[in-house]
Amino acid sequence: MFLPNSFIDALADYESARYVIFGVPFDNTSSYRAGSRWAPDAMRRASANFESYNPTFDIDLVDLPIYDAGNLETSAFVDETLQNLYEATKDLLNDGKLPIMLGGEHSLTFAMVKACAEFAGEDFGVLVLDAHFDLREEYRGFKHNHACVSRNILSEVTKNLVSIGIRSGPEEEWVFARENNLKYYTADDVESTGMVEILKEALEWLDCSQIYLSLDMDAIDPSYAPGLGTPEPFGLSARDVRTAIRTLAPFSMAFDVVEIAPEYDSGQTSMLGAKLMREFIASHAKSCRKA
Repeated sequence: MFLPNSFIDALADYESARYVIFGVPFDNTSSYRAGSRWAPDAMRRASANFESYNPTFDIDLVDLPIYDAGNLETSAFVDETLQNLYEATKDLLNDGKLPIMLGGEHSLTFAMVKACAEFAGEDFGVLVLDAHFDLREEYRGFKHNHACVSRNILSEVTKNLVSIGIRSGPEEEWVFARENNLKYYTADDVESTGMVEILKEALEWLDCSQIYLSLDMDAIDPSYAPGLGTPEPFGLSARDVRTAIRTLAPFSMAFDVVEIAPEYDSGQTSMLGAKLMREFIASHAKSCRKA
């Protein structure tokens, strides 16, 4: 069940919409700074700041079929919330929609990836922008903790996963990544090689036409995005993440923005998250027009 709210340029109704935005205000496994449950509505409020026209893509968002479904009704329990989100995502995909989830914590991504993988079949991969490996088998007694999301995807959904922006994790996660030949790029890799080349390599490695794109906002350096649940210095620039989203959106069948904790800044992280979501929609819509 979705509870009503509205993104500023979401003017379509559900039936005519291609892009369906919805929030999942859940942060019950947050381990450092809670508060990402407030992020969906904070991003909606921030969206009122922006002009609807995107000059890079010559796209006006008010002309696009965008619908805001409001916020998913969540449970106090992570497994129940994930099941509800999985079912909601399946419904959206079956209705021909492109789901855009505003988190909430990163544990939520697992449910959407699972639904997308079942829908897409073999032609599917996952690209995660994140400061953290999130490769723990469990954390604080929860298998579906936000610190375990990539491990759960690898174990239960697909091994076709690339992470970009990594710079934090306990030693055993780095060892696990090396021993299992996981494909990842650190933030330092991006700085030395360049985001454009990194993305080219990542897409070649994934070798699929349908991607789930997840943006954990802590991939971005906290100087650009201070309002985070687990901020990690020496991160990606906002422009590099914008480049990634613009490049990957045309290949993406779903997208999420997670781990913003709006109470820890003056609104700039929610504003950046909302802007990056808009860039995703505009880039994807432009690619569809070219096709």
